[in-house]
Amino acid sequence: MPNLSTPPLSSAALPSATRVRVWDLPVRLFHWLLVATILVAFLSSEEDSALAPWHVPAGWIAAILIAFRIVWGFVGGEHARFADFLKPSQIAHHIGGLFSGKPERSIGHNALGGIAIIALLGTVGGIVYSGATMHGEAEGGLHETLANVLLGLIALHVIAVITMSLLTKDNLIGAFITGTKRADLHPGVGDARPPAPLALPVAAIAIAGSAYGATVIDPQPFTPGAHAEAGEGVGGSERGERGDD
Repeated sequence: MPNLSTPPLSSAALPSATRVRVWDLPVRLFHWLLVATILVAFLSSEEDSALAPWHVPAGWIAAILIAFRIVWGFVGGEHARFADFLKPSQIAHHIGGLFSGKPERSIGHNALGGIAIIALLGTVGGIVYSGATMHGEAEGGLHETLANVLLGLIALHVIAVITMSLLTKDNLIGAFITGTKRADLHPGVGDARPPAPLALPVAAIAIAGSAYGATVIDPQPFTPGAHAEAGEGVGGSERGERGDD
């Protein structure tokens, strides 16, 4: 009689996933759009830059992205939520692992990474606020100071991501592109819970509301060069005042 039993499948042929879903699409889009927006904002910060007309629109787009991220931190996918990665009690343990050279892998943001996210969001928000309310040297100095702080935070963030990727052999940059991580590096971890059922409508309302708020503060927030044509600086009348000197 022929052997009708099914031979065991190799691990490569197993139907179980070799990747685990971590980051939802909206949070990944937010991340890379904010990266692009910040890059444009810095490249357009000088008046003689070819991108100078885009400085103010870039700032307002960043503000809308921050508004979205705050909302998504409560209704987004499992690892996009603030409750998932804001865990101060785990900071000491994480730092201990770093000093020992054997940091533990984290499926989402690790303890220090969570603090870094809040610092980055807060600093970008401060830059937008100072730019939108700039009316003199004091505010202009704050805007520039916060921009320099942001550069430092970004540098630390990039170094930390690369370092953790090398130490844990977990490609963190790739994860924020594909939204997945290797399942074998996170045994026993299942796919992240998806966003709440009404997450997208709530996020859309936040985006629309913040865009409308921008037009209340600035009649032409998304028109490149509108403020330069009016003789104004990034946040108001600074450029006009300089022209009168």
